[in-house]
Amino acid sequence: MNEHFVINLGRQLGSGGREIGQKLSKRFNIAYYDRELILLASKESGLCKEFFEKADEKAQQHVLGGMLGTRFPFIGETTASFNNYLSNDSLFKIQSDVIRKLADEKSCLFVGRCADYVLRDYPQCVNVFVSASKEARIERLRNIHNITEEEEAVKLIEEADKKRSSFYNYYSNKIWGAAATYHLCIDSSVLGIDKTVDFIAAFVEAKLTLQ
Repeated sequence: MNEHFVINLGRQLGSGGREIGQKLSKRFNIAYYDRELILLASKESGLCKEFFEKADEKAQQHVLGGMLGTRFPFIGETTASFNNYLSNDSLFKIQSDVIRKLADEKSCLFVGRCADYVLRDYPQCVNVFVSASKEARIERLRNIHNITEEEEAVKLIEEADKKRSSFYNYYSNKIWGAAATYHLCIDSSVLGIDKTVDFIAAFVEAKLTLQ
């Protein structure tokens, strides 16, 4: 492979998207980025990673909230100063710059963070959305997090769907999870995790004509 390529993976909570992304990155021997982007954005900007953690996949709001006027532990001496607040939009731009820089340097797989929109002009990319049936999502969350009450898992799913869709729709002006938004949408509960990985891998190879 002479050119760098990128796989951008959107996912529903409980769909196994993170595990699928990790297995795909190993299959293609490419870098994997999920929450790792928070630390990288922090290092790149000189800002505390807590800012990025608080804003992670959330639409526009003031990150500092009622803490205005408080001195925060910025990392590095060249950190840009902010008059009175730091917005999610500012943090999104910083993280987007990190995503573009990584994509220019090497082949990568990005999970969430609107990476498909950030890299919309990138020629060698595949945008995938992983969903699953509600029953499968509930079962997976209950097993992973040792949740005894189904209602708790349902609440987590509803909150995550609302947060991720609001974030994605706000920054991309597209619709999170809609088929027209991606190159491939797949229900992992139909084939199971490993066969879903196989299916996506075959699609990536076909679309990008990888040898």
